[in-house]
Amino acid sequence: MEALEHPPIFRLPGIPDHVTYTWLVMVILAAITFAASRNLQLVPRGLQNFLEVVLEQFMQMIDDVMGHEGRRYLPLLATLGLFILTGNLMSLVPGLAGPTGNLNTTAACAIVVFVAYHWIGVRKQGALTYLKHFAGPVPLALKPLMFVIEIISHLARPLSLTLRLFGNMVGGHILLAVIFLLMGLDGLIGWALSGSAVGAVVGGIGGAITIVFTVGFLYPLKILVAFLQAFIFVMLTMLYISGAIEEAEHHSEHH
Repeated sequence: MEALEHPPIFRLPGIPDHVTYTWLVMVILAAITFAASRNLQLVPRGLQNFLEVVLEQFMQMIDDVMGHEGRRYLPLLATLGLFILTGNLMSLVPGLAGPTGNLNTTAACAIVVFVAYHWIGVRKQGALTYLKHFAGPVPLALKPLMFVIEIISHLARPLSLTLRLFGNMVGGHILLAVIFLLMGLDGLIGWALSGSAVGAVVGGIGGAITIVFTVGFLYPLKILVAFLQAFIFVMLTMLYISGAIEEAEHHSEHH
């Protein structure tokens, strides 16, 4: 990747780029939140109206997946979703580095989810009862095997969350970097400016087609992937939390 991509234009000495741009995402979200909430109106307008629509969409998703009980987890879910989406979109801005294109950032988000939904399950049921449901409704002789399988399954969840988000974002970065490399002064544009008639025709036409393809198809696709990956991450988080809540409700009904 470093051979294909230029380093970001803004860097802090001694601090990794993904940390710098994680801070930048936090500053952007904090600034938007402050600007939208500093003068709240009964009839929202502008930025306040936009953020209220965003939060309503999150609440609608929560109601559909988790039920009304899940609204208490809105701060966690909305923060994850907005952070991941902003980080994804930042990677599309030339000269910036999206923090979600780094394995450390995606792993941190996944670990937060992993700890959060287990903590919710333990608080709902108690530690011992929560551990018991890992054995599942199977005969006593199979419970140890089922327990091990469930533990492995739960440990795989943060790994899948990490790699899914990281892989999709980095794959798009590599594709864009390769196309920009082909279009550069050492590629089609350089060939078009070389002075030869063949180079001007082939390089000019090839460069124009590549630009149209990038602007008309690749960038819209990357924007779609940015939204989709944030949606999938939040949706899976809701499903994991919902599983812990439903298990607790199942136990409470039996008691």
